[in-house]
Amino acid sequence: MTDAQQDATAILDEVAAEVRVCPKCELARTRTKAVPGEGPADARVMLIGEGPGWHEDQQGRPFVGNAGKFLNELLAIAGLSRADVFITNVVKCRPPGNRDPLPDEIAACSVYLDRQIAAIDPDVIVTLGRFSMARWFPGERISRIHGQPKRDGRRLIVPMYHPAAALHQSALRGAIEEDFAKLPKLLAEIERERDAEAERGEPPTQQMSMF
Repeated sequence: MTDAQQDATAILDEVAAEVRVCPKCELARTRTKAVPGEGPADARVMLIGEGPGWHEDQQGRPFVGNAGKFLNELLAIAGLSRADVFITNVVKCRPPGNRDPLPDEIAACSVYLDRQIAAIDPDVIVTLGRFSMARWFPGERISRIHGQPKRDGRRLIVPMYHPAAALHQSALRGAIEEDFAKLPKLLAEIERERDAEAERGEPPTQQMSMF
């Protein structure tokens, strides 16, 4: 493990420890276990969902219920596994009754998510669901832009349906499978861009544009 990876791992551990005892919003009163997120500090892909459900609240781990089982299948389609990616949510504690997270709850958790993104510095962030998507695509509709990446500096942000949506609406299953199948190509394109920049001695790409 490099020094940078050790530093990133230490930051992620620190964030996780803070999340587990966080008192910043009302969700702290009703949670069983906070769910900081999990995955390697050098993950190229980071997946950000909405909030923990019942199973996640019980285990303190993200995506371990039925939506998590489907997510494992989706990762396999992309040639990835849970060990390759970092998985977290915009809120780290379960909203009661699995209701939508409230704006103040998302804001309270945003500092943790900011630190996780900065530590991991992933090549690709996959947003799962509309609350995660709204951070980078405010005012957009997931049905219109799913699977369409947006460049944010050197990083790609890829909005996708939440896996749970396909469990409730089977017609969405094909769309989310197709979106995940695009990830290997996107990662390969980023690799080629960086190799080309290095050969030319150019600084890292910083512009933002839609693909």
